[in-house]
Amino acid sequence: MANFTTADIKALRERTGAGMMDAKKALTETDGDIEAAVDALRAKGLATAQKKSSRTAAEGLVGLAVSGTRGVAVEVNSETDFVAKNDGFQDFVRKVTETALNTGATEVEALKGEAYPDGATVGEKLTDMIATIGENQQIRRIKAVEVGSGVVVPYMHNAAAANLGKIGVLVALESEGDKAKLEELGKKIGMHIAAAFPQALNADGLDAEVIERERKIAAEKAAETGKPAEVQAKMVDGAIAKFAKENALLSQIYVIDNKTPISQVVEQAGKDVGAKVTLVDYVRFQLGEGIEKEETDFAAEVAAVSGIPQPTA
Repeated sequence: MANFTTADIKALRERTGAGMMDAKKALTETDGDIEAAVDALRAKGLATAQKKSSRTAAEGLVGLAVSGTRGVAVEVNSETDFVAKNDGFQDFVRKVTETALNTGATEVEALKGEAYPDGATVGEKLTDMIATIGENQQIRRIKAVEVGSGVVVPYMHNAAAANLGKIGVLVALESEGDKAKLEELGKKIGMHIAAAFPQALNADGLDAEVIERERKIAAEKAAETGKPAEVQAKMVDGAIAKFAKENALLSQIYVIDNKTPISQVVEQAGKDVGAKVTLVDYVRFQLGEGIEKEETDFAAEVAAVSGIPQPTA
């Protein structure tokens, strides 16, 4: 009996762009392990290198708050998008984010213990919100950035309200230059970050486990060429270098002009703002990244082609 369902096939196809039968075969070969199936399809050249965490699979809002040279991003999840549009929920996310900024809390549990503006703690207010709305909610994560001199610039992609939305970005620029021009630069880089989804500021910051996974996939592809070992090794090194360049912010190509690395955009900006500019950090929170909802609604054609029973409630 198969250790996966039609919903798993759907999820694998959405992540990889692979055909239905290729997805089913990969899941069969990996005994239903979706992550292993993704790698197997990529090694065979049947899937694109989509990032799992770029998929939005939970509801709620990302909040941004900035004061002076410090900024913070907070993600608060809800079960439905309906709640995310609720004025009370939006007010809660806004105030929780401001509380994180004002208190310096950088851990969720610490934030829950801080005073909420109405006199209760953040955690107590969260419990009250759950009881009032009748839907589970959670404060999922927090990240703050800060510069000694310069600006922290917020950018919210498709904002639901001021500094509230589904993709929130903070850009930390260290500089003694013109603040207004730094703000403009930060906004443009924020737009790039929202669109390009860097995984780290630079290559050294990329997750070692992610690099190792990419290396294994590249090695499988190289082995299939049948070329000498030394040639395969160079192919693997080249693939890893390409991955690092495409996923580290400073080496990514600026989406606005599609030709200049972000590092050069920042360096060249120094002339305009009147002082050296350093991009020291950033935050990119996309609502629900890394969370997957259970999918039970699937087209009838899948069942017909796959021969796998639909999941039961």
